[in-house]
Amino acid sequence: MTVSKNFLLDAELKSFKTAFLIGTYASGSDKKLCEDNLAELERLGETFGLETLGKMACPIKKIDAAAFLGKGKIDEIKLLAEDAKAEVILFDDEISPHQQRNLEQSFQKPVIDRTELIIEVFAQRAQTREARLQIELARVKYQIPRLKRLWTHLSRQVSGGGGYLKGEGEKQIELDRRMLRRRIVRLQEEIDEVKAQRETQRSGRLRSGIPTFAIVGYTNAGKSTLLKALTKADVFVEDKLFATLDTTTRKFSLPNRQEILLIDTVGFIRKLPHMLVAAFRSTLEEATHTDILLHLIDSSSPNAEAQAEATYEVLKELNADQHPIITVLNKIDACPNPLILHKLRIKYPKTIAISALHGTGFDLLMDAMIAELSALRKLVKLRIPQSHYALVSELMRDGKVLNSDYEGDDVVLEVEIPRQLEHKVLPFLFGG
Repeated sequence: MTVSKNFLLDAELKSFKTAFLIGTYASGSDKKLCEDNLAELERLGETFGLETLGKMACPIKKIDAAAFLGKGKIDEIKLLAEDAKAEVILFDDEISPHQQRNLEQSFQKPVIDRTELIIEVFAQRAQTREARLQIELARVKYQIPRLKRLWTHLSRQVSGGGGYLKGEGEKQIELDRRMLRRRIVRLQEEIDEVKAQRETQRSGRLRSGIPTFAIVGYTNAGKSTLLKALTKADVFVEDKLFATLDTTTRKFSLPNRQEILLIDTVGFIRKLPHMLVAAFRSTLEEATHTDILLHLIDSSSPNAEAQAEATYEVLKELNADQHPIITVLNKIDACPNPLILHKLRIKYPKTIAISALHGTGFDLLMDAMIAELSALRKLVKLRIPQSHYALVSELMRDGKVLNSDYEGDDVVLEVEIPRQLEHKVLPFLFGG
């Protein structure tokens, strides 16, 4: 018997329809955050197809090394989950393989954690080859330390609940572990190939000189809706977490006729598993290889501030937080409290309020985008010998020529140039 490519959760979770959710908090001041996280976990479950039949925010002074929770709390949850007739116990916290096995023995039900669920939601919604490869890599890395748990489940099926098949299981676990490690190497090689293709595409964009704006933000903040509203692009839009996982790039002309590229990126989320940040790094790095970020915040969410902070944390992890950022407060038509907008405006500079769904505030957004682009460009006056006409051609293509003239064998230009061309024109600057 060998382990399948898609591990236990993929085989079992799809057959489950109902879940009981567990979150933990250390002190009373953290209870509200715990409840908010549970609400988000419920939405993740809905996205996957799990109905929540009950949930509990548990105060916890110290994490139990063996079972995460103390025996009394485990017994209480077991009764509640049985009364609710929930098929699976879903933890908002990441739990170790050892804790997971012990909890399953206590609950006599499958136990999964937030990381496992997010991986499965991503797997369910991935469309491109790159996204599927990245998901499988994250899956396999998550699977390796949980092989013993998988064999425990399989042995129950074979032996009618008799427990772990020690002899056969121990040998097979080692074989499976080697197989999965080889699979990791192959997956990484394939991802590197796709990444090289993406870098080639990115280099083409850079050579084109067209400025790029990456739309970033929390999952379901309205990024795809904004892209569709601005560019009339046929992009997938759905009111679910992680409706889109693959980057989409569309060309767009600002009111001043400046062409730009808009890039819709995968949404961020609190407690994003580090293995998914690593697996999706090449996709998320679209946010790092861009000129300006449009940070979209769902102002209708009661957790708008926390979601914005979570996005910034991921941007920091990607070293993308130093880019120019326009903060876009979306869904203002559904914002329940104007104070939320006021607080976000104070916290984040260069803030624009819009409704991507209804097109409200787009004129202000366009003005802000034009202003940010101007800040990235520099007005220079140049005298360039015709022997360097290749540079003149480049400036005409990538810059904005305001005046041009000929003086003898020289071309005299007054031109706005992207900052990355500044070093090329230094020898030809003049002030006359």
